[in-house]
Amino acid sequence: MNILVATSEAVPFSKTGGLADVCGSLPIELARLGHNPAVILPAYRQTRYCGLPIEPMGIDFIVPIGSKTVTGHLLRSTLPGGQVPVYLVQQDQYYDREELYRSDGKDYIDNCERFVFFSRAVMEAIRLLKFPVDVIHANDWQTGLVPAYLQIEYRGMPGYEQIASLFTIHNLAYQGKFWHWDMLLTGLDWEYFNWHQMEFHGKLNLMKTGLTFADSISTVSPRYAEEIQSAPFGCGLEGVLHQRRDVLSGILNGVDAKQWNPVSDPHLPVNYGPDSVGQNKPICKAALQKEFGLPEREDVPLVGLIGRLCDQKGFDLVVEVIRERVEEMDLQWVVLGTGEPKYHELLQSLADRFPRKVAVRLEFSNPLAHRIEAGADLFLMPSRYEPCGLNQLYSLKYGTVPVVRATGGLADTITDTNEDTLAAGTANGFSFQEYSASALSETLNRASSAYSQPEVFNQLKATGIRQDWSWTHSAGQYEQLYEQTIARRRQAVGA
Repeated sequence: MNILVATSEAVPFSKTGGLADVCGSLPIELARLGHNPAVILPAYRQTRYCGLPIEPMGIDFIVPIGSKTVTGHLLRSTLPGGQVPVYLVQQDQYYDREELYRSDGKDYIDNCERFVFFSRAVMEAIRLLKFPVDVIHANDWQTGLVPAYLQIEYRGMPGYEQIASLFTIHNLAYQGKFWHWDMLLTGLDWEYFNWHQMEFHGKLNLMKTGLTFADSISTVSPRYAEEIQSAPFGCGLEGVLHQRRDVLSGILNGVDAKQWNPVSDPHLPVNYGPDSVGQNKPICKAALQKEFGLPEREDVPLVGLIGRLCDQKGFDLVVEVIRERVEEMDLQWVVLGTGEPKYHELLQSLADRFPRKVAVRLEFSNPLAHRIEAGADLFLMPSRYEPCGLNQLYSLKYGTVPVVRATGGLADTITDTNEDTLAAGTANGFSFQEYSASALSETLNRASSAYSQPEVFNQLKATGIRQDWSWTHSAGQYEQLYEQTIARRRQAVGA
């Protein structure tokens, strides 16, 4: 199959979150399966520093944006390994900016126009590159117009007749909602601005547009695919998703084994595998405690947290538990991330108040993230919702036991520890249902109790390390979904 992955970000070219990891890893696995994938994304300022060669192709194009026309250029590179081509859409007025989507905490006011242009560029690139696409795989709201343009404007053009479209939701909370007059920028007729297709409470909604016009829809875990068909996880689009449930599926993200593997991880003080985790992981823990200025204690569980400091990730519960119970709970905490200013202040004040138990780094550091995964005993993800989650999968690989709220991909990947799951050999972490500080505290107490029982805790670590969460399995599921999507499109063409 010829697969074009349209995305607003992909590692190593650009990244703000898990979307980039998926779109930088999945195509490589698809190529290993014998397919012909390619990736297309904007040429941001950040892209210049990705470390891979980028070459101009001498291909220019002009697309309409509202009442004007805008020129763009195509650049070419490859994903690491050199097999999968990457096409970059250059338009410096739109993409040569410090950040991808926002500045000083506020979205760029022309984000709609920027991704109208990108979506039109994707459609033109197929013709200009003479790439015989079987399926376009669009991702999140930034590419929500791609299935619409394919269906409304390009379906009758030579080479586009049988192209199928898959639209993947990575986080439904971010929908690309804009005022209704931005509909003019799309160039599509106002007849499509209706509550069945592109309109959402008087606004243009690009996520809804993708959900409406795509041949198939997927999201990044089976549980999340179920959750988003009803409130509150559906974020207002639960009706659309329930209506299209027959073409909706959930496929878990995978782990990039080259980037996340304690056997070869260059960021660790010492490497380890399944046979040496007991000997070398404590060395990583002691080094992490020293790096964060915590007492080097082997007898106390070290809890790691990495991510966006916001309500969605459960930091309201984290702050409450630390503030109210840190003195009675014999735990150490290390937190790495940035996010909402209130959590910067709250977490820093807790670190100042309890310096022997709480340490915080209000930044993002990829090397430090690797050292936390290796040095922590427990990894905490108490999310309100979590479409898939990747850190719990990294933790399993690194012999770090996850403590999670049972939602979305966290529920799909973490099996709670109890007598039955221990006996069955399936327990690999701890989870709780109720979104409350008391439920989180009780689960941490269970995890801490297990830590004091080396036989139990070592079993949990061993179970997690043995599990395969690589992209190999997930790519095979995408392969099947692409085939189903192409068959659905061809059936529609025949009809």
